[in-house]
Amino acid sequence: MKEYTTEFLRNVALVSHGGAGKTMLTEAFLHVTGATTRLGKIEDGTTVSDYDDEEIRRKISIYTSVVPVEYRDHKINVLDAPGYSDFVGEAISALSIADGAIILVDSVAGMEVGTEIAWRHVDEFKLPRFVVINKLDRENANFEKAYESVEAFAHASDERLVKAQLPIGEKHNFKGVVDLVSMKAYMADGKTIADIPADMKEAAEKAHFALVEAAAEGDDALLEKYLETGSLSDEELTRGLKDVIHSGAYIPVFCAAGGRLIGALALLNDIVDLLLPPSERVAQGKDGEEKLSTSDTGPFAAYVWKTTADPFVGKMTYFRLFSGSIQGEARLWNQNKGMEERMSGLHIQRGKEQIIVKTIHAGDIAAVSKLTVTATGDTFCDKTHPLTISAPKYPAALYRVAVTPKSQADAAKISPTLTRLCDEDNILSWQNDSITHETILQGMGDQHIDVALHRAQAKFQVGFVTHEPKVPYREGITRKASGQYRHKKQSGGSGQFGEVHLRIEPYHEGDFEFADELVGMNLSKSYLPPIEKGIKATMEHGAFAGYPMSNVKVIVYDGKEHEVDSKPMAFEIAGREAFKLAVNDAGPVLFEPIMSVRVVVPDAYMGDVMGDLNTRRGRVQGTEAERGSTVVVAHVPMAEMLRYTTQLRSMTGGRGYFTMELDHYDTVPVHITGPIIEAHKKELEAKKEEQGGL
Repeated sequence: MKEYTTEFLRNVALVSHGGAGKTMLTEAFLHVTGATTRLGKIEDGTTVSDYDDEEIRRKISIYTSVVPVEYRDHKINVLDAPGYSDFVGEAISALSIADGAIILVDSVAGMEVGTEIAWRHVDEFKLPRFVVINKLDRENANFEKAYESVEAFAHASDERLVKAQLPIGEKHNFKGVVDLVSMKAYMADGKTIADIPADMKEAAEKAHFALVEAAAEGDDALLEKYLETGSLSDEELTRGLKDVIHSGAYIPVFCAAGGRLIGALALLNDIVDLLLPPSERVAQGKDGEEKLSTSDTGPFAAYVWKTTADPFVGKMTYFRLFSGSIQGEARLWNQNKGMEERMSGLHIQRGKEQIIVKTIHAGDIAAVSKLTVTATGDTFCDKTHPLTISAPKYPAALYRVAVTPKSQADAAKISPTLTRLCDEDNILSWQNDSITHETILQGMGDQHIDVALHRAQAKFQVGFVTHEPKVPYREGITRKASGQYRHKKQSGGSGQFGEVHLRIEPYHEGDFEFADELVGMNLSKSYLPPIEKGIKATMEHGAFAGYPMSNVKVIVYDGKEHEVDSKPMAFEIAGREAFKLAVNDAGPVLFEPIMSVRVVVPDAYMGDVMGDLNTRRGRVQGTEAERGSTVVVAHVPMAEMLRYTTQLRSMTGGRGYFTMELDHYDTVPVHITGPIIEAHKKELEAKKEEQGGL
């Protein structure tokens, strides 16, 4: 591959709903430019983009692939992003390093939920975009109907569309596209350029004038010339269109059938002509924000947008160079980690193929292998000119599963394997829950988690078993109570003796307070530390339901000791048992985490969502309007939200999403507390039987 300087680069992300044809359009780009000799197929697992074993097995894109396409002395870095909502993090990563987006719309389904979500992400990154109505060769394909569905969605956000192409035929008769700039027809794979069919001339003329009007809108000189002469030259039209596309005034709409190569070449022409080379970005410098002009002579700044770990290849680090240039075997400063890294194996990735290069220029996307400390989200810069490029904001992972090792051999590898999985995926996270003592893995949904665990097995040979996580309840008391217990054990020689009298009461100023009201010589104060130790151990593991207890004050007011048999261990046991007896009389209750939930849904689904929240013991706090959607704010117990991600998608056709965070703890209703305590008792009995059998 030849060397490309900044002005000859284009970075474009393909985004849409799953199944709209992004991967096959990428495949078409490669084939029509001669990069591949045969067109790969998703069903056969032979596409350049979807090369991972999981992608081939599931027949969907899971990871963003970088596919450089060389055309007209330009290099177009096509970022083929997944469309399924569970893998939205990959699409966000792709958009964060792109300078433009191509939003694909299925010609039969029209505007789908995944496309709406992708569109909103493109808005967040303020990227110029093309819309491509794809798969026009399908049965029931309808360009006008699909166009209208996109126009209605865009209109709701005050965005305007303009047709840049028209389809020649539809369904099985889809033969090519009319380019409304050059007013020529690109037939079949685009290598045959013909005159516009006679029966389309009138429609093409009308659409051409609409395009000219749109192009002239952003430039007074062009508008003046258009009003005087009624037309613009191809060069003027292209210049005007480039301006209105980049200002966001208009979004051009194109036609394609990627699987049959139709429209691919014409679209590549428009990417080169209408999208700009890599543009400037903002970084955090020593003295605040610093604008980076994408130039080889600018300060060095590269952002790591993706890392992968493979036991055979090792760690692969993908980066976008925002400013400066880089040669192979360079030493770079990682600003986030405060360490120097030595680059080795500098290359450009095309699917799984590695193309070794000597130099990378500003604006390009490349990869290196075997870096030591660098992770996704890090910035490389010059040590003497520190810069940090901010990572994009990813949605919170709200789908939680508890994971346990499949075998004893897997147990030791759990932490490093989960850490490596999360290093590769910006949305995945894991933690050890200090209350339930479970290892929790969080992702966007069941498919996201399933892919991660398959990856752990395939890449790192570590097996996991998943189950629904426990809710981190807390135990508490509601009133004062007393308890006393005598521990006495005689088994030849010195025995054990300890007697403790204590009182407990709710304590709202903190988690725990231990005090004494001892008078006289009945009990020596030297035994208070073991008594406190026994009580604290009970509170940590739970006095009645197996969950930590808090907000309790304990006062030891009396007791008895034996001059020979009393030992710290005896008082630890006596204190523990006295405390348990007191808890039984102190109105013990379970407290559950109550989440503040914010659900965003289209207005049409508001009633269903609010009704569903009520069945989940939720208390709606209010509603507000947000860009054609309704935001429902409610307090809902965590126990009722464990699988809400999947259920909300199902209820709203994938259009609803939510965020939640811990708000407070509240008392668990009695009818729910009973089964929780019973389950704990059964668990204890099962453990006893297990130990007895050993």
